[in-house]
Amino acid sequence: MLRLRTLGIGTVAVAIASCTTNMPTQSEASPSPADAPTVAVDPSSAEAQTGELAAEGQGHSVQAVTLVENLEHPWGMVWLPDGAMLVTERPGRLRIIRNNALEPNPVAGVPEVLTAGQGGLLDISLHPQFEDNGWVYFTYAHGTSDANRTRVARAQFDGSSLSNWTVIFEVDRNKPGGQHFGSRMTWLPDDTLLVSFGDGGNPPVRLDGDLIRNQAQNRNSRLGAVVRINDDGSIPVDNPFADASDADPALWSYGHRNIQGLVRDPETNLVWSTEHGPRGGDELNVIEPGKNYGWPVVTQGQEYSGGPVSSEQSRPGMVDPLLVWTPSKAPSGLEVYRGDRFPQWQGHLFSGGLVTQDVRRIEVDASGTVVAQEAIEIGQRVRDVRQGPDGLLYVLTDESNGRLIRLEPTDG
Repeated sequence: MLRLRTLGIGTVAVAIASCTTNMPTQSEASPSPADAPTVAVDPSSAEAQTGELAAEGQGHSVQAVTLVENLEHPWGMVWLPDGAMLVTERPGRLRIIRNNALEPNPVAGVPEVLTAGQGGLLDISLHPQFEDNGWVYFTYAHGTSDANRTRVARAQFDGSSLSNWTVIFEVDRNKPGGQHFGSRMTWLPDDTLLVSFGDGGNPPVRLDGDLIRNQAQNRNSRLGAVVRINDDGSIPVDNPFADASDADPALWSYGHRNIQGLVRDPETNLVWSTEHGPRGGDELNVIEPGKNYGWPVVTQGQEYSGGPVSSEQSRPGMVDPLLVWTPSKAPSGLEVYRGDRFPQWQGHLFSGGLVTQDVRRIEVDASGTVVAQEAIEIGQRVRDVRQGPDGLLYVLTDESNGRLIRLEPTDG
């Protein structure tokens, strides 16, 4: 049964059994079985999760319908012009879903990726002119467990396979371990691409003799940053640090821990992000060029070993989050709703939760201030949330038997 809980602003009233939000969990790190055929679920069957969301003042009742099962740790999804869907699986496979059924064979043309901890084949996005050029963009982990980095690649898709796989951008330093790769992508109106990169990991992971997380305050590092690149991977000349001698010219913003939700609102052009904190301190932000978002100098998160990460939760010159979740919900995919099937949810944000196993509906006012949030309980780790071309919301669950779920109105 799908349930909805109204939540207070600034904290999440959910009991969390574990505080290892961003540590490699067993489900993230353990090997998974080989591909298995997927069964399309009849929405009227017992397997179709249905329930009513009695959101005060929202006027919607919603059912969650499981469309596809047997996806192995799915991470990202996009729709093709013909209505089919491409889905990445973290172990390194690209899958096609047509007519709510998973095609049995993975798409050919994906190279080997590093599947370790939180690493693997991650986000996916179509070029804004995909119908003309066929380019599909990917983020993924590359290297070994001792020396790895997040890469951005593009390849051309002909409807059945990929060709011309090309690495167009990457983090500029290898890091050890399997934590904090990021990474999400979103396009700006000028067809430049924003990509988020994680800070590299939790203590005791180190780089150059210092805790690697401090790279998020190093403007010459791509760790813990959002970068802006052209569609071929080159760096735009009008980036905020393009002419700075003490910064990587690709940087758009910095001071981030591990952004795994990133989306541009097509109507307001605001770029929203959700970011993992440690043992609390998960953040919702609006990403602006040239800004410092504070990690790890200012944060509400706690060390996994105990005690606060920082004595400061705010500092002049650093951006305060619009919403903080403590305990952690482990925010994943993020969407701004602009469809017509839920008219009263226009402009609301929908954020997946890995630990809380839900989707948060976050209402913001015209100024971008958060005024309400509710939890739509899914019952599995939610990795991504996207609006489909049909105006409905789609959810991927991060499990060895992951699901594609569609949220549908029951009131027409």
